[in-house]
Amino acid sequence: MPKFEKPSLAVVARFDVVAARHPQAERRQMFGYRALFIGGNYATGLFAETWVVRLAPTDLAEALALPDAAPFSPMPGRAMSGWATLPADVVADDSALDAWLTRAFAFAASLPAKG
Repeated sequence: MPKFEKPSLAVVARFDVVAARHPQAERRQMFGYRALFIGGNYATGLFAETWVVRLAPTDLAEALALPDAAPFSPMPGRAMSGWATLPADVVADDSALDAWLTRAFAFAASLPAKG
């Protein structure tokens, strides 16, 4: 199992500020990092210094076309299907980030609810 690095205090603080704008999402931990869930489904969260989102296929393709975006691979060579890492410039921009989170929340809400 790879050793997961802790996110910086700045990334954690950014996550907390953004998460507060989305009270419909439940805060939990995933991989030991802060995450947001909709209907029991993991929608978005941190992984070390990166922000990851779970998206519908068309949204995923659009996200992966962004400069510096990438498939989410918590372990090298093992990309999680349906997930992307967001570029730092998107994470730093409230409106851009919220637009991607809206898509991630909508996709998570479209999945069967988990208990």
